Amino acid sequence: QVQLVESGGGLVQAGGSLRLSCAASGIIFTRDAMGWHRQAPEKQRELVAEITRSGTTNYANSVKGRFTVSTDNAKNTLYLQMNSLKPEDTGVYYCNIRNVYRGNYWGQGTQVTVSS
Repeated sequence: QVQLVESGGGLVQAGGSLRLSCAASGIIFTRDAMGWHRQAPEKQRELVAEITRSGTTNYANSVKGRFTVSTDNAKNTLYLQMNSLKPEDTGVYYCNIRNVYRGNYWGQGTQVTVSS
């Protein structure tokens, strides 16, 4: 059974930093991509950052230069380092694993709130 458990969210002032972690277990298939999505109130869920099986990273334009996605394969953990946070970064952040045949797996989400 696949489990993704996020941690590291919280309340931070604008300009501050947070580091999100996602501990993955039960992964017995190829991880074509692992990443972070977020959903702000009354908005659709959007991709924030991902890292593909080949090591390519993709970022939303709004976070380029501020966020960094990384993995520790030995620990089966995905990270998102978020610097220079802005109020518009507020939302629930979800960890995601994608497999082209099995589809998407999601964590339960962690709240990030950036105050101005």
